[in-house]
Amino acid sequence: MANPANPFRSANLLYVAPESPDHDTLFQAIQLRHADFANSNARLLRPQTRADAAAYQKSVSDSLLGVVICLPPATPAQTTTAIGCIHLSKLGPNMPQHRFSEIGIDIVHENQGKGYGTEAIRWCLDWAFDAAGLHRVVVRTFEWNKGARRLYEKIGFTFEGRAREELWYRGRWWDGFSYGMLEGEWRRIREGDQRSQ
Repeated sequence: MANPANPFRSANLLYVAPESPDHDTLFQAIQLRHADFANSNARLLRPQTRADAAAYQKSVSDSLLGVVICLPPATPAQTTTAIGCIHLSKLGPNMPQHRFSEIGIDIVHENQGKGYGTEAIRWCLDWAFDAAGLHRVVVRTFEWNKGARRLYEKIGFTFEGRAREELWYRGRWWDGFSYGMLEGEWRRIREGDQRSQ
């Protein structure tokens, strides 16, 4: 949940605007680890360049919401540590009345499996429904990314569909998976969170 005193902070993370050159290294790290690249997008797996990383950074920056996920400094003398990014896609032209978006998230490999993805997605859902007034948020993943599927289900996303043999990867066809969260569903999850505290 967002911190009322700082809406761009959750329990363990800070969310800042993507800036160049400050975050160039982060976006290069996201693009350069081939397994993580393949887990987060359906583009053809090929060596990524600095220009590819810069284009991804720009697309995150140009999103409805696009932020770099950071660990706060341990002491006042230190700086934040960028560990990933999360974004909500822009609403299509002439489509604002539908009030939906899609989440994209990348966490650098060494910080995966520590709960940061869960915390960042929950923060992003708070922002989507409370700040942006969205009604529906979608997240997609691939059949081979079982960790992402478990994460989305744990958060409370509803499985909405399977696109059969949608993706060619490592010499075979794989299915694409789509999950959705409605505003009312998220509010019920949040109420349950507050009751359990």
